[in-house]
Amino acid sequence: MSAQARREQLLDAAKAVVADHGFHGVSIEAVARGAGVTRPIVYRHFRDLGALLDALIERETLRALMQLRDVLPAGVDDLVAAFDGYLRAVRSDPVTWRLVLVPPEGAPALLRERIAAGRAAVVRQLAAAVGPRAGSPDPELTAHALSAVADEAARLMLSDPDRYPPERLIAHARWLLVEAPRQTGLGVP
Repeated sequence: MSAQARREQLLDAAKAVVADHGFHGVSIEAVARGAGVTRPIVYRHFRDLGALLDALIERETLRALMQLRDVLPAGVDDLVAAFDGYLRAVRSDPVTWRLVLVPPEGAPALLRERIAAGRAAVVRQLAAAVGPRAGSPDPELTAHALSAVADEAARLMLSDPDRYPPERLIAHARWLLVEAPRQTGLGVP
């Protein structure tokens, strides 16, 4: 196995431990056991547990941001499609998205920092999409509200997929973003 493939295997094992036991459950021994290797192999790739966790956080936040990059809207007309794309991204890798949307107790500060930076990037792109041409009186606040709605929908889907299936969430987003503004006269002309 190549060094890069082994590193990914170890990060996958660490991700599984975090998913099952939280960050407090991660140890070099647990990662080695999960990957089916010995501790020295883990230490060949990561100098210590902190370096392993930092690499895991880097990888997972990059994965999440790359998925979002592909679905964030360019304009207000794309908001429902972006919402659908976001939910598809969350469904495709629920463990990563649980780390982002519901960081486990004891999550490292680096994870919280990466999440905050990612959210800020999302808000900037959403603000550009709902800017003055789209009729928002305050694009930044509108972007924060849209981001909060999307994140809550994703959390609901992750926590209770039978009660909150994607189809239900998308139908509501369509109503919220398209139908309600038309009905109230607050829609984009």
